[in-house]
Amino acid sequence: MESKKTLVLGASLKSNRYSNLAVHRLVNHHQNVVAIGLRAGEVADVTIETSLVTFDDIHTVTLYLNPTRQEAYYDYIIGLDPQRVIFNPGTENPEFYKLLREANIEFEVACTLVLLSTNQY
Repeated sequence: MESKKTLVLGASLKSNRYSNLAVHRLVNHHQNVVAIGLRAGEVADVTIETSLVTFDDIHTVTLYLNPTRQEAYYDYIIGLDPQRVIFNPGTENPEFYKLLREANIEFEVACTLVLLSTNQY
């Protein structure tokens, strides 16, 4: 599987959170992972940043923020110019879909964990 540099937005240090599991699974699938969350720390040797770091060459942004919390990140995500944004269950956001379409950024409503487990990532 080709490595697709992935930003996990809404990463959590709590092991029972899907975003935490996603970081682990992405690392296990040899993806280059960066993460932003509310609390700084480390998950699977990935540093969770708490500020909007300007990462280079982001292929995929996988969202673990509810639509209300996403609004503060619209410009940031579009500015990263990823090839795609994944809206995990509970993050669906038609308002953001429209902005991504206007910026020619692909998006999918899917589950990162399912995509990885079925080799569709």
